[in-house]
Amino acid sequence: MAVLSGINPILESLKATHPLERILIAKGAAGPRLQQIIDLARRASVPVRFEERAALDRLAGTPAHQGVVALGASKTYADLEDVIPSAKLVVILDGVEDPHNLGAIIRTAHAAGAGAVVIPERRAAGLTDVVAKAAAGALEYLPVVRAGNVNRTLELLKENGYWIYGLDERGTEDYDRVEYNTPTALVFGGEGKGLHELVRKHCDALVRVPMEGHIPSLNVSVAAGVVLFECKRRRSRTS
Repeated sequence: MAVLSGINPILESLKATHPLERILIAKGAAGPRLQQIIDLARRASVPVRFEERAALDRLAGTPAHQGVVALGASKTYADLEDVIPSAKLVVILDGVEDPHNLGAIIRTAHAAGAGAVVIPERRAAGLTDVVAKAAAGALEYLPVVRAGNVNRTLELLKENGYWIYGLDERGTEDYDRVEYNTPTALVFGGEGKGLHELVRKHCDALVRVPMEGHIPSLNVSVAAGVVLFECKRRRSRTS
């Protein structure tokens, strides 16, 4: 993942619309050109975070970063509006933060025939080099959408005829017994936290993977694989 530091390189990267994963600004740093970076980033939907200066020093490898560091994305994000018309299956991730999990889910989603993966803009892993490596080439074929608001994304999918199924250990239906209507959106929660409450309320059904033993849930990438391939099996049987 490319690391840019300094006001001019980051301004030029934003003006040239190069894909950026996020921009970090040192707490307390200010000025008209830093504000210009913030404004351009917001227009381009690039997340901006304010961090301690020491964190920027470590990331840039030097204290001479002028209070701003940017991380380049490994791949450009897709637009949801371009994905909706053709995708029969969309995967939405509600805050998956581990890049290895994200890469594994992208790889599995592609293998299961998904048309896109949607990730949140904030508090979630983005398309870094670690994700690209874990995805094992799937990023070249599967569009990844970055959403500013997961709940609004679910509403938009519903408006376009999608049925929303959320995986939740509190779900009332087993994943291998529910009927998956097409087009389908499968929602998976973040590590340890599961689905946010408002996201749960947007789901048409909450499904669960029945467990034995004393562990209440699977790793999110494993659970995604289980449910995605069951959904694929159902679609293959009815097509």
